[in-house]
Amino acid sequence: MRDMHCHILPGVDDGASNLDESLHMLDAARRAGVTSIVCTPHCRDPYFDYNAMWDAFELLQEHAGGFPLRMGFEVNHAKLMELGMQWVSRLAFDGGHEFLLELSTVADKLKFDEYERTIFELQGMGYTVIIAHPERYRAVQKDIEVARRLVKMGCKLQVSADFVAGGRLGREKKPAKRLFEENLVSFIASDAHRPEHYDYLARARRDYSVRGAHFKS
Repeated sequence: MRDMHCHILPGVDDGASNLDESLHMLDAARRAGVTSIVCTPHCRDPYFDYNAMWDAFELLQEHAGGFPLRMGFEVNHAKLMELGMQWVSRLAFDGGHEFLLELSTVADKLKFDEYERTIFELQGMGYTVIIAHPERYRAVQKDIEVARRLVKMGCKLQVSADFVAGGRLGREKKPAKRLFEENLVSFIASDAHRPEHYDYLARARRDYSVRGAHFKS
């Protein structure tokens, strides 16, 4: 089982604070049944430091005992617009054609027209666009059609496992379940920032085991 969204790299964002905590997270991931990880630190202010994040990845990889790790980023749309599309190849999952895109949690439906232009451009560059935690987006919570539009465009939707406990904002369980009911979800990921967050992934894996496609590698 691949965990394709987590904040396990030491000391680079609001996830693991140091290498010791990163290794505790790695142990927790193993216990939850994870067999490979894409490390996805935040590409948004105030955290983004590209070189420091790669240094942290290499440090964790050195101490991971051969556990399969890949590098990626959780790319905030506003930050991508600031950096420019010439950054896309550096922010996609290393060695692949997947791009994890984070949208604004408070954006309205009109803002999604701008997002669609970016998504089409990314797809035109050959990338599969994965939308991070759509259950957190106010526009999706208000109108499931927003999520349907993203899927019709060819996006993959990634729900974060903490929805089983209500989510970070306490109101994501209902929209997440609606996304599952409509078969709109392609991935469940931990979005782990702490070792205990992998408990949510283990619970989601147990409760949604009949939906094996959502744990694909």
